[in-house]
Amino acid sequence: MSRPPTIKFACILFFAAQLCGAMENDSIRQRETLTNDLCGLKDNLSDKGLDVSLSATQIYQQNARGGVSTHRRAGRYSGSYDVELEADFEKLFGIEGGRLYMLTEGKWSKSAGINGPAVGSFFNVNGDSAPRRAMDVTELWYEQIFSTQTLTFRFGKIDLTCGFEHHNCPVSFDCSNYANDETTQFLNGALKNNPTIPFPDNGLGAALHYGPDELWYISAAVADAQADYRETGFRTAFCGEDHFFYITETGITPALNSANGALRGAYRIGLWYDPQPKASTDLADAGKSYRDDVGFYITCDQMLTKENTDPQDRQGFGLFLRYGKADGKRNDITDFWNFGFQYQGLFDSRDDDVLGVGFAHGTLSNKASATYTNDYESAFEVYYSAKIASWMVISPDFQYIINPGGDRSIPDAVIVGARVQMAF
Repeated sequence: MSRPPTIKFACILFFAAQLCGAMENDSIRQRETLTNDLCGLKDNLSDKGLDVSLSATQIYQQNARGGVSTHRRAGRYSGSYDVELEADFEKLFGIEGGRLYMLTEGKWSKSAGINGPAVGSFFNVNGDSAPRRAMDVTELWYEQIFSTQTLTFRFGKIDLTCGFEHHNCPVSFDCSNYANDETTQFLNGALKNNPTIPFPDNGLGAALHYGPDELWYISAAVADAQADYRETGFRTAFCGEDHFFYITETGITPALNSANGALRGAYRIGLWYDPQPKASTDLADAGKSYRDDVGFYITCDQMLTKENTDPQDRQGFGLFLRYGKADGKRNDITDFWNFGFQYQGLFDSRDDDVLGVGFAHGTLSNKASATYTNDYESAFEVYYSAKIASWMVISPDFQYIINPGGDRSIPDAVIVGARVQMAF
């Protein structure tokens, strides 16, 4: 008999508590992964040029007040696993600067989270949720860094939101140091990426990154606009109508001076172009469609305080901000912004714990006034990631959604939950 999601998650937390008790006097707590790097196999493979990792994320959320329903249980418990494989082509084949990356993912939940059945948010309160899938290869790409170390080319089945790094700052495209990963940072979709950017599903594409110095970079990418992450990508990219999504971004990554060393920041601006036809959101143009959608975005983050002089240590306080603009005839959201902060090591002896607070606001198209009876949706989220062991993090999470789905008949929603992230 299948256990209710609440019991399942209680069992998970009980198991975690037992592990915590066992770890008090056991070296298991100091392990980088639960299996001690696959009993040493990972180190042997790494020496040969292959890096393998396995992690799992489990999430329980409940709509405590407002929204569509506080009684629907569908999607309360959800989760995912990631299997990553990276091949160093210099070690394997002598190709300097070459590497191959593959990500395999699986999802579990009877529905795609609680958002549809219980909340009704436009943004989605669980950015990790998806319909149940046993296994999908969601990324498979080759990257070549050229000998000057300033030019990087990547092609294959790619996720445009993962982007590149420029001097230890995530950049290209719409990245953020503090609000970009639903498995370790904010869960709400509006605090993960900018919803005015119509990023396609993971599919065939290519990206180029050029960073001639420590301060400045520019990147550009093209990807299949009709991609489906469940497929290889060849059918949607080369059969029938072929539409490709284009995006470019430039920015600077300055380092501010402080008593404890450099305070890293990143300031990015980007443009995107989507040629595929989109149904008009304007009720006066019902039945019409428009092509050639364009928009722009800005995103920045800056570390403001640093607790010690270790350049690799991330303890301290940092801020982030995003803004996006899109055409109201082609898109549901015309203006979007979010902002917030992260503090790592807020409490003594809890150097790896992270507190995150964020707020997001999207203005819904006034052309579709009959679809949206409120002209905006806003989301507030607070999470605290407590590092229980090197391989396990537990994150209580709270969200408050204002005007879910832009529907005046749906009351503001309060969502409470927790996330458990484990590295095997």
